[in-house]
Amino acid sequence: MVSARLAGDAIVEIENIARHARSGKSIRQAAGDAVTEIALAVIATTFALVAVFFPTAAMSGIPGLFFRQFGWTAVVAVLASLLVARLLTPMLAVFFLKSHPQAETPEGNYMRRYIKMVSWTLANRRTTLILSTVFFIASCSLLPFINTGFMPASDRGYTSLNFELPPGSSLDDSVTVAESIRKSLAQAAGIDHTFAAVGNSQATGGVRKGSVLLSFADRALRPPQAEIERGARQALQTVPGARFSISTGGPGGKFALILASDNENALKSTAQAVERELRNVGTLSNINSTADLESPEIIIRPDWHRAADLGVTAELIGETVRIATSGDFDNQLAKLNLDNRQLYIRVRMADTARRDLEAIANLRVRSRTGLVPLASVAKLSLESGSTQIDRYDRQRFVTINAELTGMPLGQAMKAAQALPAVIGMPSSVHLIQTGDAEVMKELMGGFGMAMLTGIVCVFCVLVLLFKDFFQPITILSAIPLSLGGAFIALLVSGSELDMSSMIGIIMLMGIVTKNSILLVEYTIVGMRDRNQGRVEALIDACHKRARPIVMTTVAMIAGMLPIALGIGTDSGFRQPMATAVIGGLICSTLLCLLVVPVIFTYVNDVERWLKSLWGKPAT
Repeated sequence: MVSARLAGDAIVEIENIARHARSGKSIRQAAGDAVTEIALAVIATTFALVAVFFPTAAMSGIPGLFFRQFGWTAVVAVLASLLVARLLTPMLAVFFLKSHPQAETPEGNYMRRYIKMVSWTLANRRTTLILSTVFFIASCSLLPFINTGFMPASDRGYTSLNFELPPGSSLDDSVTVAESIRKSLAQAAGIDHTFAAVGNSQATGGVRKGSVLLSFADRALRPPQAEIERGARQALQTVPGARFSISTGGPGGKFALILASDNENALKSTAQAVERELRNVGTLSNINSTADLESPEIIIRPDWHRAADLGVTAELIGETVRIATSGDFDNQLAKLNLDNRQLYIRVRMADTARRDLEAIANLRVRSRTGLVPLASVAKLSLESGSTQIDRYDRQRFVTINAELTGMPLGQAMKAAQALPAVIGMPSSVHLIQTGDAEVMKELMGGFGMAMLTGIVCVFCVLVLLFKDFFQPITILSAIPLSLGGAFIALLVSGSELDMSSMIGIIMLMGIVTKNSILLVEYTIVGMRDRNQGRVEALIDACHKRARPIVMTTVAMIAGMLPIALGIGTDSGFRQPMATAVIGGLICSTLLCLLVVPVIFTYVNDVERWLKSLWGKPAT
């Protein structure tokens, strides 16, 4: 983007210098006249771009973490390009270009056809305005057909395969599964080597969890990462007894729902129904929930009447069972003092006894009359329950996770919200969006506010520079004309409206504003300084500014085309951005050169009418 911006400014400068030189002036004089002539246009375009990008740099929340670096980089680069365009480019032109007489060449066929089209649009203003309005409305109607997402999946050259075994599994079981995974993926296409790590002492049930890092071959020698991950999922179907998930760890590949409720039974049944129905939604894979895994546990239900007779409290029961099964608290333990450290002496039942319900029932509990068996004051049973209890805003919740596997995040969210289990869930259970879906929702709101703020800032800057409240409206009219091309390009290419394409749309706003400024500024100068009529000034502006506008557009498209074609390392993130910019540029350039002159005449008519009401002379 920065290179294209610098090239665009240079093109405008050099084209104006060459045009003045063709009239017989020396290069030095032509450079001075060209710099003076386009001074306002270059300054206006620079500060308009700064006004567009600055709101993105000031975005808050999680989207701000992504947009802030982009916004500040663009602002600094645009200001630097102003210095290059005003100082370095004219100096290099004087140094390298040579002036020589040149005969006046007739206009080419394309220019003559373009001037005829402009003349037709000016003669048929109402038809042109109606057609452009219909195009804008039709462009907005494409939005429901464009998939939405948070961030496109990237191709980083590696991915992480996480696995989890059922509760009660041992470390040896996890090692066996890791070895089975390695053998299953040994012949998978594109995988260069693997690295397995089993067990996590910091996590709940750490010995039954593990991960395998899959490193891919060189990008030119392997299929895309999405295909490799799809093949890995198929290969893992031969590995029994474990639950798998594949992810690079970054955003854009997972989908998560949170079901929260204070009613444990309703929450569990609803989560199971939603999980079951999600298995038939699109390409979602590896669907699981935190309510799936349950571990065996011993439930102790005190007999409160009997316990009260014996003077046994719930605290005494809990203390007895805790000390017998896991040991006392550290500050209550006896300690063995060595020369350089201190060891805790923890006493508890043997592992075999802790799994024996009868042995636990025979534990002695202190009572008013002495020690009594635990079975005499409580009923013990062997049941199953959740391995852990998670809470969100103090409510118990269950997280349902799934891998998108190429499915757009927005489409997955719509499909999940339309499931019968979600629509008919009990009133005590409610759905919470989390993860990428939550950030995507925040991103859409922040992006809309940034666009609105940017347009307002551009309008204020143009009012200050042009000293006019009306013609900045003409300049900003080019922005809606560019959105249609961006939407069409995203729809045709199958790209999503995500963070990458939104960055492209913001860039597009600045570039389109620049093209419009070149036309409007030259028209105003022609009417004010050269005493040209309105139509004559518009046609002359189109004639003089069409070439630099088209050349700037071609330079920007040429810079974005390799990214749009997916050339380069990990182009997945930048590809939607380039697609949106190219589509918007093609559309906006064609419409800007034809529709903006018509809008200029309407705005000028309104300006003259208002001035006539105030008794001021019309311009």
